[in-house]
Amino acid sequence: MGRKRHGGGRRPTRSQRRPGLTGTVRLTDAGGVVETAEGQFRLTSRGVREVMNGDTAVVSLHRGPHGERRAVIENVVERAQNALVGTYGVAGPLGVVHPLDTRIKADFFVLPRDTSAADAGVGVGDVVQARIVSHPTRYESGVVTIERRLGTSDAPDVGIRCVMARFDLEDGYPAGALEEADGLALDIAEALRDPLRRDIRERFALTIDPVDARDFDDALSLSSEPDGGWRLGVHIADVSHYVAWGSSIDLEARRRGTSVYLADRVLPMLPERLSCDLCSLRPGEDRLAFTVDMRLDRRGRLRDYRMYPSVMRSRVRLSYDEADALIACDDGTSAPAGASPHVRAAAGEGVDLAGFLRDAYALSKLRQDVRHARGAVDFDTVEIHALLDDDGRPVELAARRRTPATGLVEEAMLLANECVADYLARDDVAAAYRVHEPPTPDHLHAAAEVLQGMGVVDRQQASAIASGDVRQIQRVLADTAGTPASEVANALLLRAMQRALYKPHNEGHYALGAQAYCHFTSPIRRYPDLVVHRVLKGVLARERLGAREAKLRAGHLVGAGRESLDAVLPQVCRSSSDRERLADAAAHASQKVKVAQYYADRIGERLAGVVSWIDQLGVFVRLDETHAEGLVHMSAVGDEWFDFDERALALTGASTGRRIQVGDRVIVEIAGVNQVRGHLNLGVVSLPSALRHALH
Repeated sequence: MGRKRHGGGRRPTRSQRRPGLTGTVRLTDAGGVVETAEGQFRLTSRGVREVMNGDTAVVSLHRGPHGERRAVIENVVERAQNALVGTYGVAGPLGVVHPLDTRIKADFFVLPRDTSAADAGVGVGDVVQARIVSHPTRYESGVVTIERRLGTSDAPDVGIRCVMARFDLEDGYPAGALEEADGLALDIAEALRDPLRRDIRERFALTIDPVDARDFDDALSLSSEPDGGWRLGVHIADVSHYVAWGSSIDLEARRRGTSVYLADRVLPMLPERLSCDLCSLRPGEDRLAFTVDMRLDRRGRLRDYRMYPSVMRSRVRLSYDEADALIACDDGTSAPAGASPHVRAAAGEGVDLAGFLRDAYALSKLRQDVRHARGAVDFDTVEIHALLDDDGRPVELAARRRTPATGLVEEAMLLANECVADYLARDDVAAAYRVHEPPTPDHLHAAAEVLQGMGVVDRQQASAIASGDVRQIQRVLADTAGTPASEVANALLLRAMQRALYKPHNEGHYALGAQAYCHFTSPIRRYPDLVVHRVLKGVLARERLGAREAKLRAGHLVGAGRESLDAVLPQVCRSSSDRERLADAAAHASQKVKVAQYYADRIGERLAGVVSWIDQLGVFVRLDETHAEGLVHMSAVGDEWFDFDERALALTGASTGRRIQVGDRVIVEIAGVNQVRGHLNLGVVSLPSALRHALH
């Protein structure tokens, strides 16, 4: 513990004498950056022990060894976290909590007079959730009090519970919102009295979702036009019909911002009465929806669109695997072996599901071509998903990639989102737009430099990438597709991109090459989509029914006065962006926990992989067999000192000159795991010929 200073005669701190920029701190295991109005700057090590991820801090800028500007923490303006999860220990008369979040560089202490550990029955080595009483400063250590014991470090679900506690996530839903949801009911006749709503139950529509999905918030319909064009319908659950602005459900959904998909559970944005029942587009049941009808020509180019509230009925519920199997059928089969009962039933009624899906897939490829021609950048990413047994233990790690089925759904949703954004942006209507800014030259230059060092691009191509040439970025992704360099190229260029945000006004979407974009297609699980539904309904009412009717509907949709959507929209957008970032991080952390559990019984096994990243911590390797990523700590890389080249993402042996860089193929050994923190530790066995040589 640091010694506390008393009295008012202390000299001004450096930050008081020399104020600097204010920004948000974003930490990683290897260091961190600060996001300011003037840009993003990497943090030096000084002062990092005083901050936590998300803190608002004042920084000063200094030149680094290569002339780049680095940020130094001067003081913290606002704290983002008031709780943490860690393992409990003792240090003399003090209790000590060692944070499980390795981005936190300091331990926290429990004071002798605090009996919270004993009250909670906490023992040495237990995992606990603690509330921060005081944060660490340059002069004092941080102090916490124990809120609850999460369990021993080897409990089956303690890793996920730690993730939830670390990100301030909770199971369950407030009683008031649940009671409100239980009082809601579906009334088709009443809904159809609305002159805006259309009855399209005669139209054939289906849903395609993951096999374990329980909430189905989007459905598709498709028909061909006489001139060879298409009529595509995207039908989205009409959540705003049930959830009134300012209601208990609305306030809780606004606070959550998004559903969180952890490895072993879903923490929903809405009560299950809505998400899995009233709003879920279940097959064979009438449901309220919001429809976007789009007409496209034979080359997939958009002709026009129309949107309206609807009543629809999904005919078939497909999993992605079922849809892919139907698309792949080449024998005219409408129900392949092993098809689910509702798929066989549809085939028995003469519905050509395979033909429907092949047409949808053909249209999705046309749409990809259209987007590519206007400058969209499509990244081929791999998501690791742990398949669990009944006890929550991982039995398999599956790599999720884009398939024909996921692609056709994605393209339909992208187009519907663009149409809605275009409609709202024409008159600069305030809503929750999805904004993606162009990447910064520094980040592109770093990616280009590594790609050139790997031999993936030449100097001229690297220069074009560094200058932001979209066509060259597209070319690199296309040229490496299907090669060992594909994953590395995608990862490098994706890391160079800015993160998309929600903003009240349209500013375009760089990666999609879209002049306007918003999220409209998932109101069950994303609050910005629900905001867009509310705004769109108000605009349609004003346009088609008049200002008086629109005003009558405004209370339910967007409220009025100081608590209206207009008044809080900027904060809603900021909060939704933050909650999305948190949900993504929590989901990723939970999968890492299951990856560690999966390899816990395989210590000593040797596996092949590719170097996916290098930083001050060491060498990250993505394993071929599962695509899981582990870390070779810098101390375990070899028996010599390695110099780290930050710009080229490479290590060079001081004695031998041996070079290790992103893209190299390696043989590694499972050295150990930390199931609570989700760490997979690897050791290097051998360094075969580099991937960059195999490319030539």
